[in-house]
Amino acid sequence: MQIFRGFHHPGIAPACALTIGNFDGVHRGHQAMLALLLAEARQRGLPGCVLTFEPHPRDWFAQAARQSGLAPARIGTLRDKLTELAACGVDQTVVLPFNARLAAQPPQAFIDEVLLAGLGARYVLAGDDFRFGARRAGDYAMLDAAGQRQGFDVARMMSYEVHGLRVSSTAVRQALAAGNMQGAAALLGRPYAISGHVVRGRKLGRALGASRPGREDGFRTLNLRFAHWKPAAGGIFTVLVHGLTAQPLPGVANLGVRPSLNASDSNGGRVLLETHCLHWPAHLGPEGGYGKIVRVELLHRLHEERRYPSLQALAAGIAQDREDARAFFAERVIIN
Repeated sequence: MQIFRGFHHPGIAPACALTIGNFDGVHRGHQAMLALLLAEARQRGLPGCVLTFEPHPRDWFAQAARQSGLAPARIGTLRDKLTELAACGVDQTVVLPFNARLAAQPPQAFIDEVLLAGLGARYVLAGDDFRFGARRAGDYAMLDAAGQRQGFDVARMMSYEVHGLRVSSTAVRQALAAGNMQGAAALLGRPYAISGHVVRGRKLGRALGASRPGREDGFRTLNLRFAHWKPAAGGIFTVLVHGLTAQPLPGVANLGVRPSLNASDSNGGRVLLETHCLHWPAHLGPEGGYGKIVRVELLHRLHEERRYPSLQALAAGIAQDREDARAFFAERVIIN
């Protein structure tokens, strides 16, 4: 899949079949829409293109209004979104920066400048709740009328349901916020996962664990940064780590800001996914995870993040989380 930041690039296809949206989570509803888009694209001999936005428009408006609470929780990072779009077979994704100019652009100007002049759209597939342009004044009827006047096809896909429930990013966020990882997986069509490069931390986990008898390696963690400040999920999870060995490694992970640590540590209050593998492969050595790209599947939430009164209490809490994770996997015959 080709990826472009904006549409002023010579490599962008001169014409395409297009769908537009935030695609946060790339859930089963998105997947169904992309399948329809690609079928129409192949019939027309066009590449299938996705136009998406970064930041999320609601993030931008929340920041402009200085009301951070208006921003939606983020299901996935941009990396994960692009990975899932590629897995769906999309040929080209254009990531359009959402800014003041785009927010103020009238609907017809968006059609003329972005869809037609910028992307060469010959077919546009919209969702049933699609709105566009300044003040969300543009809707499907306006887009369809423009298509008839200006020579491009427009189609609409209605809601996708699973067991009577409309599949949407909002529904996925609600499931993740409740710690309902099975429900989220049913909506996503796969286990909820976060991927990224393993980065260095303070190595506090090693020190905490090594202070306990018989734990020379401590609570070694793989640290992934979650770029958005408001993840849809949070807490302590049992996980599977892909990308270090041929088989996924079971582990336990903390997704959040580590409330038991002060803001002067390397996390600095930013969202981090810290994963401790229950069995660290000896061949990787103590530094073998750094710099690798891994994917961490969050299978089950053990509990929300907790604030511990001391580092000793924190170490004891981590040890208990590890034992609870072992019990979870033992029931599923994933580890012995």
